Amino acid sequence: MLMNRDEIKRKIYRFLREQLSLTDYIDVKAAGANIRSNIPFRGPNVYILFVAIVIASVGLNVNSIPVIIGAMLISPLMSPIIGFGLGLGTNDTKLLLYSLKNLGIMFAISLIASTLYFLVTPLETDNPTELLARTNPSIYDVMIAFFGGLAGILELSRKDKGTVLSGVAIATALMPPLCTVGYGIAKLNWHYAGGALYLFFINCVFIALASFLVVKFLRYPQAEEAAKRTWKQYITYVLLVLVVLVPSCFSAYNIVRENRFSINAGHFVKENRTVGGTYIFDYSTDLSVKPYTLTLRLAGETISQESRARLYAEAEKYGIAHGQIIFQEDATIEVRRLNETEIMRDWLSSTEVQLKQRDDSIRTLRAQLAQYEALVLPSEQIAAEIQSQWPAIDRVTLARSDQAVILLVSVRNGQPALKAEERQRMQDWLAVRLQTPNVEVIVR
Repeated sequence: MLMNRDEIKRKIYRFLREQLSLTDYIDVKAAGANIRSNIPFRGPNVYILFVAIVIASVGLNVNSIPVIIGAMLISPLMSPIIGFGLGLGTNDTKLLLYSLKNLGIMFAISLIASTLYFLVTPLETDNPTELLARTNPSIYDVMIAFFGGLAGILELSRKDKGTVLSGVAIATALMPPLCTVGYGIAKLNWHYAGGALYLFFINCVFIALASFLVVKFLRYPQAEEAAKRTWKQYITYVLLVLVVLVPSCFSAYNIVRENRFSINAGHFVKENRTVGGTYIFDYSTDLSVKPYTLTLRLAGETISQESRARLYAEAEKYGIAHGQIIFQEDATIEVRRLNETEIMRDWLSSTEVQLKQRDDSIRTLRAQLAQYEALVLPSEQIAAEIQSQWPAIDRVTLARSDQAVILLVSVRNGQPALKAEERQRMQDWLAVRLQTPNVEVIVR
């Protein structure tokens, strides 16, 4: 027998109510007592926190994520923050002040431990990525703190405890920001200290906010002598949340812009590797300046004005303006085979001043050659050898990048194009000739 529409709705409603109901799984009285009992920082908790902070500082110092995660699992940092949210939700002023007091004790212990460690450690990190990750918080850190706080208070509120709190401790990352503040104080790096302190403040505020909302939603019992909250106090709480939230939104906006510029720059270079007789063999972006810049490293012929205009037009399609593009052509060397007429013309057009300038340049180049002999490519010799083996080759350009040696060759007009086998033979020969495996041959 088919069910009518109302019966279907009732069945869906009952199913959703059974799935989403918290009544049979929550014990707010036991949870409230459990939260209150874990707030104080005294006795073993003090030593555990001190040890955990030192472990986390070591992990940050050596950029070891597993060590940092282990320290987060050890530390008892969340209890005063959740206790503050419980006190706010149950109008318990004494619990609020008690939680703030213990949060201050926890903060002081953490700063002392981390600062002392970074003052005495002999280790120096060239690229402290884990420390840097705690100095530029954004709206995403706000979301992590808020939803982590929701998971934490729900876990504490249910009858059968699971392993959620361990995951919350890792996700919300209260400890690494405090260690980074200690690092900033020890090294007098106030940028690190300020950014990490802001991240810790974000975590505290939004974990407490999540706890407050869940306490209200689950109807935790109000304090026996509950203090009435005035509308001015609620406005103060809202303003505090906004003050914490707004800077993180700007930070997230900058992160998105940087990511988009890097991706667009990569797509732009990929689609415009060759422009006329010029080849883009490498590029880099600089996100530390405003506006961001894109540096293009070129090989081959000197880029013409027409080619520049074409690249500018293509870059605009990816949101990259003219002023953001920097052309770098000094990494290229062009070698041409000159005939006797051209040699005579050059010799006749040379003046005494030009010859003197050339002599000075030769002396300078010889001095540089003595310093960088290992890096200089035998361009003229390579060009002569290639043209003797492949007479159809008209022009040879040899350049070196950070990754490989780039060889650009062009075939004379009217001559057949090089076959794949010939190109591969040329590449293998050049790899042996230069004693380097990283060779790329490009035929124009």
